[in-house]
Amino acid sequence: MSESEPLSPCVAVCVLDPVTGYCRGCFRTIAEISRWVLLERAEKSRILAALPARRQQAAGQRDERLR
Repeated sequence: MSESEPLSPCVAVCVLDPVTGYCRGCFRTIAEISRWVLLERAEKSRILAALPARRQQAAGQRDERLR
């Protein structure tokens, strides 16, 4: 049985955060977004694994800006 292709994490909130450089919806960089369909399964999986830490980093930076 073959592994299915990782799905895009896009949630249709396409706004790049100027501080982090990540999309505020999916937490990918513009390069990752634009190349997503061309990336190998392993690279997509690596990016998806990094998203929770990016989300946490962005939340921390947002909290710092509010202080």
